[in-house]
Amino acid sequence: MPRFIHTADIHLDSPLRGLSAYQDAPAERLRGASREAFSALVTRAIDERVDFIVIAGDLYDGDWPDFNTGLYFCAEMGRLQRAGIPAFVLHGNHDAESQMTRALRLPDNVRVFAANACQTHVIEPLRVALHGRSFRQAATTDNLVTGYAAPLRDHVNIGVLHTALEGHAEHPRYAPCTLAELQAKGYEYWALGHVHEHALWPGPSTICFPGNLQGRSVRECGPRGAVLVEIDGPGAQARVERLTIDVLRWEHLRLDVSGCADLAAVGLASGRALGRLLDVDGQVPRAVRLTLHGRTAAHGALFARATELRAQVLAEIAAIGPERLWLEKLRLETQPDQGPATDDGPLGADALADLAALLQEARDDAVLREALRTDFAQLLGKAPDLATELPLLRQVRDGELDAVFDQVLPGLIARLASAA
Repeated sequence: MPRFIHTADIHLDSPLRGLSAYQDAPAERLRGASREAFSALVTRAIDERVDFIVIAGDLYDGDWPDFNTGLYFCAEMGRLQRAGIPAFVLHGNHDAESQMTRALRLPDNVRVFAANACQTHVIEPLRVALHGRSFRQAATTDNLVTGYAAPLRDHVNIGVLHTALEGHAEHPRYAPCTLAELQAKGYEYWALGHVHEHALWPGPSTICFPGNLQGRSVRECGPRGAVLVEIDGPGAQARVERLTIDVLRWEHLRLDVSGCADLAAVGLASGRALGRLLDVDGQVPRAVRLTLHGRTAAHGALFARATELRAQVLAEIAAIGPERLWLEKLRLETQPDQGPATDDGPLGADALADLAALLQEARDDAVLREALRTDFAQLLGKAPDLATELPLLRQVRDGELDAVFDQVLPGLIARLASAA
């Protein structure tokens, strides 16, 4: 009865670009999260006494010459070797470009699938056959499944594949195939990689994406990890248990502040909602994007006093524990409430709220953002020293236009409000 861990899309030491744009970013924690999570996975494999582990592609993250990443991986594989656990590694689109993939000699317990054709690794004492084909180059757009071997008789057959699979159009279409093609192969289990979200299709052949091991940005929210798989024997259906491994979790919290009458109430509601995130897996630190929405009487004040609002939310986080929470970004998507109309003059609260809403929409306008970037580039071309003297202009020069919306526009609205 084979019992193994299936993981993929580890992206060891993946460079986290743009951290300088984030205020108070825990840069070292973010940079080290992929290693910390992988070490935790190896520890879990040893503790669970699994028979082997499968890495279904994108162990590394492209081509850069820092061999410390590869040496770290060798050390972790050494831990598995001392515990008698082999590892079966398939190269995906990112591994195909990696210098570590081509150059480093790996410990003897590591078996790497060949790239020229499907290769089968047999673990005879367990009666297990693992079939897989690594990527030779990143842009592998052929359907590789057609070249996979027929199932080995009287063995548990496991297919290892890095693929976009049908229905995942948001991912580059590498090694595309369909669920029907995978089922038709007759394997007991398909260990897939490439798609970073967990997905499971039970059936005669159990097909699984474990999801990536560690979220790398707010685009990869929620628990991340691997799966623990048990198969009783040839022809048996796999049992799959999801393992939560991530050491830092990204969250996008959308909070309805319709019931909040003023900025202080919004800050308090934000603190309570952020605290509730830690009710589940409270030991895992959170990096949070907070988006406020709803119709509220505080709408105009939220935009006009955005800096103060952020300070209030950070104060709530400080009370909860800054080592447990980090505010990645605060976004406003509120609207004015539908109370009775008032006449506050040409720059009354409603007018200011409408202006603030318009500016909030503008930040997501790709045409406007490109025009702003071009205008700033021309300005800095005439006075390049300005980017050195003014950090905000340096961020704009680097394409980080959110800084303009986050820092400049709230101040403009506040000036208009004070003049009204």
